[in-house]
Amino acid sequence: MGAGAGSGRGQLFLRSLFFLLLAGPPARHLARGQLRYSVPEELEHGAFVANLGEDLGLDVSTLSARRFRIVSRAGARQHLEVNLENGILFVNERIDREEVCEAGGTCLLHLQLLVESPLELYRVEVEVLDINDHAPTFPWQEYVLEVAESAVLGARFPLESAQDPDVGTNSVHTYRLSPNGFFSLEVQTRSDASKFAELVLERALDREQQRVHRVLLTALDGGVPERSGTAHILVTVLDANDNVPAFDQPSYGVSLPEDAPAGTLVIQLNATDLDEGPNGEIEYSFSGHAPPRVRELFHIEPRSGQVLLKGRLDYERASLHELYVQAKDRGPSAVAVHCRVLVHLLDVNDNAPEVTLTSVSTPVLEDAPPGTVIAVISVLDRDSGDNGRVSCEVGPNVPFELRSSFRNYYTLVTTQALDREVVPEYNVSITARDMGSPALLTRSTLTVPVSDVNDNAPRFLQPSYSVYVMENNAPGASICSVSALDPDCQQNAYLSYSIAEGHIHGMPVGTYVSINSDSGHMYALRSLDYEQIRSFQIQVQAQDAGFPPLSANVTVHIFVLDQNDNAPVIVSPMPRNGSVATELVPRSARPGYLVGTVSAVDADAGLNSRLSYQLLQATDFTLFSVAPDTGELRTLRSFLEQDASRQQLVVQVRDGGQPALSATVSLLLSVVETMPQTLSDFSEFSLPPEVSSSSPLTLYLLVSLGSISFTFLLAILILTAIRCRGERRSRQGDSCSPPRCHCCPGSRPSSDGLKTSNLTAQPPAGTAAATCLDVPAGGPPGYCYKVCLGPESAQSDFMFLKPCSPPRNNEKDPGKRSWPEQHLQVSKEAKQPNTDWLPPSTQRPALKRYQIQHGGNRGSRWKG
Repeated sequence: MGAGAGSGRGQLFLRSLFFLLLAGPPARHLARGQLRYSVPEELEHGAFVANLGEDLGLDVSTLSARRFRIVSRAGARQHLEVNLENGILFVNERIDREEVCEAGGTCLLHLQLLVESPLELYRVEVEVLDINDHAPTFPWQEYVLEVAESAVLGARFPLESAQDPDVGTNSVHTYRLSPNGFFSLEVQTRSDASKFAELVLERALDREQQRVHRVLLTALDGGVPERSGTAHILVTVLDANDNVPAFDQPSYGVSLPEDAPAGTLVIQLNATDLDEGPNGEIEYSFSGHAPPRVRELFHIEPRSGQVLLKGRLDYERASLHELYVQAKDRGPSAVAVHCRVLVHLLDVNDNAPEVTLTSVSTPVLEDAPPGTVIAVISVLDRDSGDNGRVSCEVGPNVPFELRSSFRNYYTLVTTQALDREVVPEYNVSITARDMGSPALLTRSTLTVPVSDVNDNAPRFLQPSYSVYVMENNAPGASICSVSALDPDCQQNAYLSYSIAEGHIHGMPVGTYVSINSDSGHMYALRSLDYEQIRSFQIQVQAQDAGFPPLSANVTVHIFVLDQNDNAPVIVSPMPRNGSVATELVPRSARPGYLVGTVSAVDADAGLNSRLSYQLLQATDFTLFSVAPDTGELRTLRSFLEQDASRQQLVVQVRDGGQPALSATVSLLLSVVETMPQTLSDFSEFSLPPEVSSSSPLTLYLLVSLGSISFTFLLAILILTAIRCRGERRSRQGDSCSPPRCHCCPGSRPSSDGLKTSNLTAQPPAGTAAATCLDVPAGGPPGYCYKVCLGPESAQSDFMFLKPCSPPRNNEKDPGKRSWPEQHLQVSKEAKQPNTDWLPPSTQRPALKRYQIQHGGNRGSRWKG
């Protein structure tokens, strides 16, 4: 073993450091658009190689965010790595040049550097420099050299060469021989600049004097520090075999295709020996320092000299194999001669292109502009020449294309706008084809999903919606459902529904209906009334959850359907002060005489408002009849003497709804001899056009208010006339000429009189008693009006009129009823009726319920 054979890793590191100090920092060269550095082998992990961030002009603070990295093939060893914090290229693991580059010559590491956002690709070459880390070694530690004693002076005996894996000056430089008296050493150089030693006989041998000679052969390399290897040579002196074999030529060259099968004849070697017999029989073999790889691939026949192919060749691994063959005869003192066989491999297109997706940016947004980079693709073919030249293309009918950035590097970019709603995903077929014959190709499929953007607004299934809702619906009941679609996906397709702001009859639309924001179901928040609102429309909005959000509107028309929920309302005749409606009928009336017309209205619509009249009760059904359609009350025959002077009638008004609702009115008909000029309860008036076109309830209230105002005004006029007449009588001696009516607070009407009002005027505490005044009326015989007023009546807005009967003959002296000491004071200034008494729309449902509960007997405007 040589002196440097047992050196440890610590000494190796010191030698590497010494080499760096001599060689200086790693060299950087920029050639052909690439960076090139050099670094010695065997450096420890973390050793500095180059500052890529500075050399490439990159911002080191963004290297990590831009995913700056070295791209390598799967399974390849990562000798170098980049520090993302400072952009320094450093040694990741120990580099053994002899392991990385089996063949001699320049050893290069090709690096592909990739940085994203934007996507950029750099190529860097790092040359691995050889250091003197290997000592020369001999195949054997001891050689036996047989030399015939007849060898002449100056005879040369080639020795086994030492091998050093290092290259250049670090390989075997020279040989030395230990001092002796018989042999010297000459160092020869081959054509490939390798060294070998020859032992030269300087003094004749004498087997009888010394049969064995021992010398020490030392091989030295040219590295710093110098390394060496030794071998012991045992020279045995034999009897003379004075001829050695000789090859035809010292070196042979042969070409062989890399796909040659095992057993193929590589070359037929031929060596000759002038001796005869065993001394002339030649045996062939590989020399002792033939590499193991050569012994695996080739085999030599010992007797014939045929070199045969044994293993599988690979041009991409090694394009040249160097075989060292020796020939030696079988005689005593046989001397081996050597020759070199160079086997040149011919490349065959036996490697299909390899497609590698270096970087993939998926999914891609559907609004990405043309030219957006989707992926970086590297293509590699291990063959050489045309066999290694590759073209790459994508399949048809896809909006993508390949652009070449570096040799065998492509970027996949978009060529047009994408639409996820049309094609949500693309399967891009990438075909790589070499130029060999026959051509080999590789297909790879890249799936490119298209990411959604919010580019589609929601769309309702219908352009508008019409909803029919029966009135008096339950609050909170579902009335309809709207639905919209959004062709986008995920969050961009999630829809929420809402009702646009607005007002319905002055009220916010949100007080009428609501909508479920998720399902689109609409609900009525209140009970709808056909008589108040018959139709309305709302705007429903569907909005997605994208950014920015998109929306669409649709109009929903809501029609309220009528129910028979309003009973007929009698508008004529109109009872006064809660009493029964009265009417005078002349006894001379003939059959068909029109007594009056019962008028009623119904707030419903359609069949529910179609009214029919009938006589429900009567004192004499043979005397009167009611027209079922018009409500006209007519006599059926002439009055007879035995007919009662007061006829009680009850007329019923019924609508056409299901179930039918009705209302009744009671009439008191007085049969008189002559007709007085008084106002009948069957008032005849016509409704103004503007009131007739308004809602029925408003019409009823306006008519009622007008009737009350008219009655109030009439009472004031009568009281004024009575006062004036009373003052005139007081001046005549406070006498009252018969016939006259007597009035007192406790008087009651006769049994055959009309029903009196239950309203009485009560004097306030501390005031004088109520004043009662009999007022003779100008009406029919037996009628007068009783006016009861308190002292504060002048300040009151209402006066109460009560009908009374004339005094009977058997009553006491009417003189007991005296006029009050205090004259009746009537306000000269009467207040006008309040026309603002109409209830607001929010109170109308309560008024409707009141109508139903009281059978529709409410006063409003009536047509007589």
